[in-house]
Amino acid sequence: MSEAAPRILVIEDEAPIRRFLKIVLASAGYDMLEAERGRIGVEQAATSAPDAVLLDLGLPDMDGKAVIAAIRDWSQVPILVLSVRDAEAEKIAALDAGADDYVTKPFATGELLARLRVLLRKRSAGQGEPAEIEAGALRINLAARTLSVDGRDVKLTRKQFEVMALLMRHVGRLVSHRQILTTVWGPAHVEDTHYLRIAVGHLRDKLGDDAADPRYILTEPGVGYRLKA
Repeated sequence: MSEAAPRILVIEDEAPIRRFLKIVLASAGYDMLEAERGRIGVEQAATSAPDAVLLDLGLPDMDGKAVIAAIRDWSQVPILVLSVRDAEAEKIAALDAGADDYVTKPFATGELLARLRVLLRKRSAGQGEPAEIEAGALRINLAARTLSVDGRDVKLTRKQFEVMALLMRHVGRLVSHRQILTTVWGPAHVEDTHYLRIAVGHLRDKLGDDAADPRYILTEPGVGYRLKA
């Protein structure tokens, strides 16, 4: 069986550039995921396990550096910035936020692909994110978007799965309300903690977890949640 093609998430609001990149990436043997907004891109990065991210800084809903910071809260996926902003200060700010490389538009496709190959080689040499994560009786498959408890499949809504995936990526560690809300619902909803309480309540019901004596999800009052190791 042939090895799966690397998946590249492109976060870019201009449709012609996304179409162009899709052709370029496909010709080089990559599968492309796409998002036209920063919030959607953060969600895609959290749930689709891309091998690398190509990111435009000038997004309509949030600055690209905020997207980098949101992703870096929980992931070390390689991020390559593609931007018309060529000022040194912009490049330094993006790299300081957590970007791995920076290419100025317009760019040569050969250079772009070469830099992407370098980032993917570094990722392969390190510890890439596994397709499946286990935490006691829990097993989540990030690619297939499935969750099981003691071998029993649990059906989750999209948001419930994204919350669970984020907690399992940080098993044993506290994940703040702000981090979960930013990643799953987007930066505009960082104060909407009731969304999160409802989602966690439904998760507990489906997992058979008792909030008073939790087996899986621990509540850190006023701060966030922690998945028991």
